Amino acid sequence: MKWFKRIIIALFSLTLLGIAAIAAAYFYVLPELPDVTTLKTVKLQTPLRIYSHDGKLISQFGEKRRIPIEYEQVPEQLINAVLDTEDARFFEHKGIDPIGILRAAVILATTGKKSQGASTITQQVARGFFLSREKTYIRKIKEIFLALKIEQALSKQEILTLYLNRSFLGNRAYGVGAAAQVYYGKELDQLTLPEMAMIAGLPQAPSAANPIRNPERAKNRRNWVLSRMLEKENITQAQYQAAITAPVTARYHGAEVELYAPYISEMARDYLVEKYGEEEAYTGGYNVYTTIDSTLQLYAQQALRDNVYSYDERHGYRGATKVLWQGDVPATEQIIDKLDETQAFQGLIPAAVLSLAEQSAQVLTPDGQTHTLTWAGLQWARKFISNKRQSKAPKQASDVLTVGEQIWIRHNNDIWQLSQIPEVASAIVSVDPHNGSIKTLVGGYSFYTSQYNRVTQAKRQLGSNIKPFIYTAALEKGYTLATLINNAPINNADIRQGTAWRPKNSPDKYTGPTRLRVGLAQSINVMSVRAMRYTGLNTAIDTLVKFGFDRDDLPKNESLALGSASVTPLQVVTAFSVFANGGYKVEPYFIDHINNAYDQVVEESNPTLACTPPATEAPVADDPFAAMAKELATSDENTAKVADNGCAIDARHAPRIISEQTAFLITEALKSVIWGGGDWNKGTGWNGTAWRAARVVNRHDIAGKTGTTNESRDTWFSGFNPNLATTIWVGFDDHSIELGRTTWDANGAKDQISGAEAGAKTAGPGWNEFMKNALAGTPEVPSQPPEGIVSARIDLATGKLSRKTDYTTAFEYFIRGTEPTEFATEPEEQENIFNEDPVEELFQ
Repeated sequence: MKWFKRIIIALFSLTLLGIAAIAAAYFYVLPELPDVTTLKTVKLQTPLRIYSHDGKLISQFGEKRRIPIEYEQVPEQLINAVLDTEDARFFEHKGIDPIGILRAAVILATTGKKSQGASTITQQVARGFFLSREKTYIRKIKEIFLALKIEQALSKQEILTLYLNRSFLGNRAYGVGAAAQVYYGKELDQLTLPEMAMIAGLPQAPSAANPIRNPERAKNRRNWVLSRMLEKENITQAQYQAAITAPVTARYHGAEVELYAPYISEMARDYLVEKYGEEEAYTGGYNVYTTIDSTLQLYAQQALRDNVYSYDERHGYRGATKVLWQGDVPATEQIIDKLDETQAFQGLIPAAVLSLAEQSAQVLTPDGQTHTLTWAGLQWARKFISNKRQSKAPKQASDVLTVGEQIWIRHNNDIWQLSQIPEVASAIVSVDPHNGSIKTLVGGYSFYTSQYNRVTQAKRQLGSNIKPFIYTAALEKGYTLATLINNAPINNADIRQGTAWRPKNSPDKYTGPTRLRVGLAQSINVMSVRAMRYTGLNTAIDTLVKFGFDRDDLPKNESLALGSASVTPLQVVTAFSVFANGGYKVEPYFIDHINNAYDQVVEESNPTLACTPPATEAPVADDPFAAMAKELATSDENTAKVADNGCAIDARHAPRIISEQTAFLITEALKSVIWGGGDWNKGTGWNGTAWRAARVVNRHDIAGKTGTTNESRDTWFSGFNPNLATTIWVGFDDHSIELGRTTWDANGAKDQISGAEAGAKTAGPGWNEFMKNALAGTPEVPSQPPEGIVSARIDLATGKLSRKTDYTTAFEYFIRGTEPTEFATEPEEQENIFNEDPVEELFQ
């Protein structure tokens, strides 16, 4: 019996020593153990995502791809696969698995090697969040105690959710949600059993068992996971057999970008980085919803590209990008290898010229396909000499191409067409004039070639786009649309110019006294200068500042009347929005709201609304009717009605900077820029500078203005309907380069436009294409003259009243009290001269 007592004493002593050792170890590492309750509010590193207003992913920033998921979102079979592989007794133990520890101890004693097999999922969570991956005894002790504390602080479901979200699973994917997207392009609930098993096998070997890099090893690992599921009776034999024979279908799926809009996504990224810092912005899981309308954005991008291609092709072909071979044609594989060195972008595809016919060419693209360039896709390619000169039109394919050349091609409607990377730059931006939300923004032809955002960063001379603002100042001082301004040469130069500055018209023609409406519609330079002389330079500058232009950018001389001020397209479209919304200066904005990783709104836009808020003044004392009126106006019911109309009491209201009547009159004049006036049947018709917009967009609710600077270095078109304002600019980033002109060639393409580049010809077509598509399917908004507007029949030659009803007269709009009082001829009667209910369509 002595030996039995000795054994009992020895075991008891060992137990006491073990407890003491554990206690000593615990108190030794206790000061270094972190607070595990922080796991309840742990912030997973999740990338920044930028979306359009309608929820389409524009871009993603951040090194780690993670899609946080809740426990309820994880399929049961995926949970089974993970637990059967990593920790079969997870729901039974308290954080550590004694059986696993014993097994690891036996392995250590017999082989001298440390094993990770003893680590439970809870221990892996402890290691992943709080410890390093080094294999030391002290780290293992900390891991065990942390696991025990985690089990006390969190539920099993919470622990498993942390594990499923945190684990690195290869290819920058962290967590099973991201892995499902990266490897299969699927949501978790769309995964098949073999795919779940593949993902479940990745935590211990994300590189070695990567199904993209090592498909065979990954398949073996997957099948082992499936065997564990079969062993634990979580799948049937039939399911197992079907799953292990399934092919490895994993391939890399990048972020599912649904809308390519890099300039706006860069603006959103900059905003987040500036506000939160780079680390937090890229890992905080923010979802930024911009104001961009995805459909309109695509229209804008296409319109800009088409317009830039059109300009570029008008000025000639600059030749092949390189020569791939001379003499015998190499093997197809060799040609493709060379083409693969050039990346396709913006719809341009590198191609090699294989053979030429008289008026066609066969080309090879990197995908191994051959395409025919017909004469319709080649005939534009007159040789580029300079921006002002092109050679004669080609007559056969060999005049343009040589076998062995590498060229660019693009698909244009139904044909493949020879193309080239445009050197000219452009930008387009659209806003909702009622609240300033930016609906489209394209900062250049290609973000790939230039990240310079011309919408917000490029200050370029405004040209004749400035004239509506000059005439606004004149109307506010007393001019009307019928006021005659002398369209005659200006010989008394502005001495503030420092040189003999004598503005001229373009074309250099003069018609004498001309109505203001016609002067704006036909962009007559000398009339704009004289209108500014009428208002005074300082008043003109003050007016432009009210519209949002920087005072420092406005030259203090008469060249201002012709657009010598340098401004950004965003400033311009914001200013034109004032006319569209009836006189309010809205603030442009591009972020609608920002959500955090938990889909909670952390920031929301508070736009300025183009409306007049309801009266909120205090009632006059002892006036019960005023008090009753205020109570009625601010009641919940009436506040809701106001909010429905877009002008809630608690909203931010844009300041009114011009009267509704002035905004209406300028808008009517800007409609004449597009629709012209007069009676063509009676020989009195005339065009505005943007007559092409009438044909292309073909709506009577649009208004706009062309703009061209000296030597055609900058061209503009800005315009709007009541619900959308858009500005487009075309020019070279190098201010010294002129847009030039094209020379007429009767043998060239049928749509060849000759002459100098200008706003209507260079920028206008882009605006026309965009607005045609953007407004398609929306009803025209009829012109509604505001209160205080009257119309009177005037004599077109003098701007005075007339009782005639022939082609020499027409109705014109006036602010009540500014209509003319003189008659062009002595009237026999004054009937029908004034009309308090103006006609909707005014052709003058």
